[in-house]
Amino acid sequence: MNNSKKKILVMVFGTFDYLHAGHENLFTQARELGDEIITIIARDETVKKIKGHLPDHNEKERLKNLQATDWSNLVILGNKKDKTKVIKDYSPDVIALGYDQFAFTYRLEKMLMDIRLDAKIVRLKPYRPDMYKSSIVKKQLEESATTTTTQES
Repeated sequence: MNNSKKKILVMVFGTFDYLHAGHENLFTQARELGDEIITIIARDETVKKIKGHLPDHNEKERLKNLQATDWSNLVILGNKKDKTKVIKDYSPDVIALGYDQFAFTYRLEKMLMDIRLDAKIVRLKPYRPDMYKSSIVKKQLEESATTTTTQES
């Protein structure tokens, strides 16, 4: 008799330009939703289209940085042409969205119905968004570098 239960796969999407405590919390919440996490790193051109600028770290650096953590079981780059291909390929049980993720998500439920995938969509809670957001972390790093440079002069 086989007692092995199907592992619940959670899929997470993001840019992950500057890794911080907010990202770590996102993965902690995602881990509570299933057994394994697959993370899809946004391609540079996708980030530019959504945010209006390229990320500071290119897609290969962002991929490598997230792979260096133990937050996700698998980290891959998104598909350049078909943003939904990874969902079709991996058939996650849960799609975990960040509290501030809205690009491509408004069509997500319809797309899941179209491909007949019974995945649960969960919007994760923010973790101190006043402090832990990549744009804020980047600004703090820039201010810190400016202060250091000014002090050295």
